[in-house]
Amino acid sequence: DIPMQELSKILETSLGGYSLSRILSAVLTLLVCLIVSRLLLKLAKRLLDRSKKLTARLRQIVLTSAKVVLYLLTGIITAEALGLNTSSLTALVSVLTLGVTLAAEDILGNVAGGLVILTSHPFNIGDDIEVADTVGTVREITLNHTKIETPDGQFVMQPNKELSSSRIINYTAMGRRRVVRTVTASYDAPTETVKAACLAAVAATPDVLPEPAPVVYLTEYGSSAIEYSVRCWTRAEDYWNAFFALNENLRDAFAAAGVEMTYDHLNATDFSVREAVKLDMRLTLGITLEGDQVRFSSTIENNEPHTIVRELHYPLVGSMPLPGDHKLLLTHTG
Repeated sequence: DIPMQELSKILETSLGGYSLSRILSAVLTLLVCLIVSRLLLKLAKRLLDRSKKLTARLRQIVLTSAKVVLYLLTGIITAEALGLNTSSLTALVSVLTLGVTLAAEDILGNVAGGLVILTSHPFNIGDDIEVADTVGTVREITLNHTKIETPDGQFVMQPNKELSSSRIINYTAMGRRRVVRTVTASYDAPTETVKAACLAAVAATPDVLPEPAPVVYLTEYGSSAIEYSVRCWTRAEDYWNAFFALNENLRDAFAAAGVEMTYDHLNATDFSVREAVKLDMRLTLGITLEGDQVRFSSTIENNEPHTIVRELHYPLVGSMPLPGDHKLLLTHTG
């Protein structure tokens, strides 16, 4: 009994206001919580590794979040075993959490959007996408933003909060893209000739897939030309090469087939008088009676070596139009 009494005295020894028994109990509780936390984290890691829908980055984020929560719970349980008032600690943590949430609303919104993107997989790194007037290739996906490289070599940092709630077009997801080009041809060119020229241009274009087969449609009758739509398919990574090559081949194919590729144009004429010219002109009028007709003649002579002669014949009985609304009445009295 004496050793037990001595042990009880030792355990009741106060260190910094806490008995040794409470300190030992808190240490034991801490060790148990740490062991349980490690086991739970290993179990969570195995379950996450088996999931094929989660990316490596998302799995790491989930594990880190779980570790923070478990360590926070471990601290609260240890403090309660030590005899501390955990209700005030819990209230303090809640207030701090609320304050951080209000101060970092946009950041948390981006984090939530990043989790949505990482779980729903609307696109992956390397995909060509269009979102919010931005077209480019996805280079990096983080919790706060997504980095997009545009065709002209610029990096756009798109916030995940806006990205997750916007309309996203993924040009790479299907593995292929359709090339659509619109051309115009003259009304004089037969339809079959134009279609044959378009298909010849497609056949000369590299990286065009044989299936689905290329097609050409007559789409519209314009005011001065007929519009045709050329459609073919290519792999997503070969889209732009095929796009520009088809543009060049269409022009060459039309020229080879003798098809006029019409375009809108405007002819402008300058009517301004640039130089005053003095002409020496002489006008001669003549009236001659020939049977029952009157012949009117006018002769214009100028300083040039030619003469303009105009003759008009009218019946003797009738009328001759004059400038304006007047007429010259012609009659025969005998």
